[in-house]
Amino acid sequence: MKAADLFENGVIYINGKEINTVSDLQWINHPKFAGVLMKNLFCGKESNDNMSAMIVKIDPHHEIGTHVHEGKSELHEVISGEGIAEVGDVQINYRPGVISLIPSDLPHSVRAGDSGIVLLAKFTPPLN
Repeated sequence: MKAADLFENGVIYINGKEINTVSDLQWINHPKFAGVLMKNLFCGKESNDNMSAMIVKIDPHHEIGTHVHEGKSELHEVISGEGIAEVGDVQINYRPGVISLIPSDLPHSVRAGDSGIVLLAKFTPPLN
């Protein structure tokens, strides 16, 4: 089974209590970037305002353009697919198993390759 399938069939627990299954969550279109979908796994209110997490799916040859999260660090864990991330002035080849920490206030972007890309993105303090 592919890693993306494992996540899609996964269960979300908060404080040891089963909250939801990932497959029951709705994909949301990114408000600024076409071809980018998100599933919010949990938000700040569910983590005592410590962290938020989402699955981000970028369609083939689409991208999350250059942006900054003011005062928020972001951790990407590549679940499936491939692409290129630009973090500051550095390019990173994203593929399954890559983990990338993006410090707060640093411009970054992610461009999907031929197969698209799926990321687990975590934010601290929470994005939402």
